[in-house]
Amino acid sequence: MRIAILGTRGIPARYGGFETFAEEISGRLVARGHAVTVYCRERNHGDYHRGVRVRYLPTIRHKYLDTIAHTALSTFHLLARRADVALYCNGANAVFTFLPRLFGMPVALNVDGLERRRKKWNLLARGWYLLSEWLATFCPSEVVTDALSIQRYYQARYRKATTFIPYGAETGQTPAGETLRRLGLEPCRYFLYVSRMEPENNALEVRRAFEQVRTEMRLALVGDAPYSREYIARVRDTSDPRVVMPGAIYGEGYAELGSNCFAYIHATEVGGTHPALVEAMGRGALVLYLSTDENEEVAGGAGVPFSKTNLKEQIEHVLAMGEEERNLLRARAIERVRRHYSWEAITAAYEQLFFQLRKRS
Repeated sequence: MRIAILGTRGIPARYGGFETFAEEISGRLVARGHAVTVYCRERNHGDYHRGVRVRYLPTIRHKYLDTIAHTALSTFHLLARRADVALYCNGANAVFTFLPRLFGMPVALNVDGLERRRKKWNLLARGWYLLSEWLATFCPSEVVTDALSIQRYYQARYRKATTFIPYGAETGQTPAGETLRRLGLEPCRYFLYVSRMEPENNALEVRRAFEQVRTEMRLALVGDAPYSREYIARVRDTSDPRVVMPGAIYGEGYAELGSNCFAYIHATEVGGTHPALVEAMGRGALVLYLSTDENEEVAGGAGVPFSKTNLKEQIEHVLAMGEEERNLLRARAIERVRRHYSWEAITAAYEQLFFQLRKRS
């Protein structure tokens, strides 16, 4: 098949979960014999990456226009070139998905989580996301949800059946190396937090809770965000020498950090299946996670939950655990990812969906 992927910042992944998702499944689909094009916003590679055609188009660099402007342009480009099936990422792009269908191309839309709940959006943007939820129920050929809780939401609110395909991750560990040395971290002697630095991801709350804990371990707060300068400044406003904030780290450095931390703290409260949580589990990290429906679904008993009021106590709890208990949770996490969040299985599920959509159309 000829497959087009739209709605992400592009590949190689240098931002968030949708970008990693696009890179992982597109490369695997190419390996299965398909021709895949990923639409990108920034030129940071050649015309091909992992055998995937990379199509660069401009956008409007603005917090509220970046995604929809680029997806609109990508859609019109797609209409002129055509594909056998198109995959759109991000529920905000639902309005564009009916256009390829008018030209005979089936479309799947991965809506992610309930983005309108993010604190960074103003009233107009939240209204757009709410409208997009409704548009998603009839504009695309198929809606994909990556968390069962989001699938239940669409069924309960809109009576819309969706296809559940989760996010993926690799299993296995990366040895400590240059990244840890550069940040002054020692293997198994630091807590790790990874996310976009936005209010609903609670980096500030994680830092404040950690600062109340008496320990010689360190805390690495890893991440960035293009439109959150004020919030990031608040997160960085600390005099605790145990806290290190290097910004965003990708690739092998990111894998190195996740593989060698004492524990990973996941504090994101909005969204579907969170990539950083699945990835940390796949690397065998001891996981502390904010107790939401989506996070509970992913962790599945392979981590330590916390609430917004007891993170300090739960950090102290894992510090006091015996090593045997910690290793048991780490082993459970790896096995859970291997069974439920394999990239190969997820790619196969999307491939099957694309075949079905093409046959139906």
